[in-house]
Amino acid sequence: MQGGSNGIGYGLKYQARCIADVKADTDHTSFLTGTLSLKEENEVHLIRLSSAGTELICEGLFSHPNEIWDLASCPFDQRIFSTVFSSGETYGAAIWQIPELYGQLNSPQLEKIAALDAHSSKIKCTLWWPTGRHDKLVSIDEQNLFLWSFDTSKKNAQVQSQESAGVLHSLSGGAWDPHDYNALALTCESSVQLWDLRTMKKTTSIDHPHVRNLDYNVKRKFMLVTAEDESGIHIWDLRMLKFPVLELPGHAHWTWTVKCNPEYEDLILSAGTDSAVNLWRASPPSGDKPTSESFDSPNRPVDPLLNSYSDYEDSVYGLAWSCREPWIFASLSYDGRVVVESTKPHLPRK
Repeated sequence: MQGGSNGIGYGLKYQARCIADVKADTDHTSFLTGTLSLKEENEVHLIRLSSAGTELICEGLFSHPNEIWDLASCPFDQRIFSTVFSSGETYGAAIWQIPELYGQLNSPQLEKIAALDAHSSKIKCTLWWPTGRHDKLVSIDEQNLFLWSFDTSKKNAQVQSQESAGVLHSLSGGAWDPHDYNALALTCESSVQLWDLRTMKKTTSIDHPHVRNLDYNVKRKFMLVTAEDESGIHIWDLRMLKFPVLELPGHAHWTWTVKCNPEYEDLILSAGTDSAVNLWRASPPSGDKPTSESFDSPNRPVDPLLNSYSDYEDSVYGLAWSCREPWIFASLSYDGRVVVESTKPHLPRK
């Protein structure tokens, strides 16, 4: 289904790839996004949806020293976030804090409160403990997984443990299981690896190549969604990994990212290099103990496409659901255009 867009737009000055919901802001629907300019000084924008829901307001604009390749908002403090950045030759990661009275300052500066500087390989992303106030976060580079302990009062981060994925694997990203805080899913070129943070070891893997991105279903235990370059979107039950329990067609070109809705268990967003955002309703088979008979065939094709938002002129790399208003999402295309949409017309009826 092709749908016209009633989205609310906001333009960044430079190209960009990443956007995040400010989960800790319970008073506003707000997002953080960062730019990706090699030659210019990069920026972090704090954007809020107006109370009437009709415009996006820049609440804060902050200089950032390098290209921003990943950005993640702290789940318990709305002024804290992490970035992965590059100078073009080297990669780094840090935790930043927005100044408390930033709205009253002429040129507010971000404070770097911790450097995640133990990496020797190219850093890919950072992951915060899934919910609530906790001192743990994870950083992932091409070869290694690091578990950090972060002290907000002392403003430092220390490596608690680390482990190599092995030279034969090139890690590209990951997600933290919201149902099992000891579990992570990591993407690499030939598989999805499932890790246990207690032992810092891989427990099992899904042999599935070219996975670009993945996300856990917050409302459904054991459900993992993956986005692949060319083969679309797959939904997996972690108790039975031989076959996906559902397949979605994905995008006309590469499917780059997927996001499960934080409240409505069957809603999934995807974005790709075909300059589109797709909204899906995917209902995998239910049951406490799935079997191969739980569905007609392991790879049954379905196309539960609720809407396709095609109001973009460039590849869409960034997606973020609002936790505060879970029918709202923000998307970010590479040309620096943020669009906030409401999915209310497509929500399941109660």
